[in-house]
Amino acid sequence: MTSTEDDQSFEDPAEALRLIEAEQANLERELTPDPRLMFWPWGVTWLIGSMLFFLRFGPDGRILVDMPGWLPSAVFVTLIAAAGATSAVVGTRSSRQVSGPTARQGTMYGFAWSAGFAGMSIVFARLSAVVPELYIGILWGGGMVALVGAIFMAGAAIFNDTNMFTLGAWISGVNVIGVLAGPGWHALIISIAGGGGLLVAGLIGWLRLR
Repeated sequence: MTSTEDDQSFEDPAEALRLIEAEQANLERELTPDPRLMFWPWGVTWLIGSMLFFLRFGPDGRILVDMPGWLPSAVFVTLIAAAGATSAVVGTRSSRQVSGPTARQGTMYGFAWSAGFAGMSIVFARLSAVVPELYIGILWGGGMVALVGAIFMAGAAIFNDTNMFTLGAWISGVNVIGVLAGPGWHALIISIAGGGGLLVAGLIGWLRLR
C-alpha cells in the first residue's frame, strides 16, 4: 500500500518539525497585534506633539513659531487620547483570543501603564506649583518618557521580548540625553528620536511578523 504525501511528510521527523514550526508562526501572527497599530499612533503623537512644544517653547524660552500657548498641550492631549483608544481596541481584540496566564499577564501589564501614568500625573501636578516655569516641561516630559521606557523594559522581561527591551532602552537613553540638553531641546529630541524610534519599531515588528 502506497503512503500518501501527508503520511510521508510526517514519517520524516525534520519535515514534521518544519510543519509544527510553520503552524506556530501562523498562530503567533494571528494572536500578535499588528505592531504598526500599537506603535505608530504613539510615534505620531510624540513626533507632532513634542515638535509643537519645541516650536512654541524653544530653548531659552524662545518662541520659534508664534502660536497660542495652549495649542501644543491641546494637540498633545488629543493625540494621546486617539493613540490610547487605538491601542486599547487593538489590544482588546487580540486578548479575546488568549486565555490563561498569558491573558492575565497582559491585563496586569495594561493596568501597570494606567496606574503609572495616573500616579506620575498626580505627583507632577503637585510639584508644578513649586518648579520654575522653565523646567515644568522637563518635569512632565522627562518623567513621563522615563516611565514609558521603564515599562517597556519591564514588559520585555514579562513577555521575553528582546525587541521591546531594545525599544525601552532606546527611549530611556534618548530621554536622558534630552533632559541633559535642557528645556526646549528635550522636546525636539523626543520628537525626532523618540517618535521616530516608535515608528521604526512598528515597521520592524510588522516586517518580522510577515
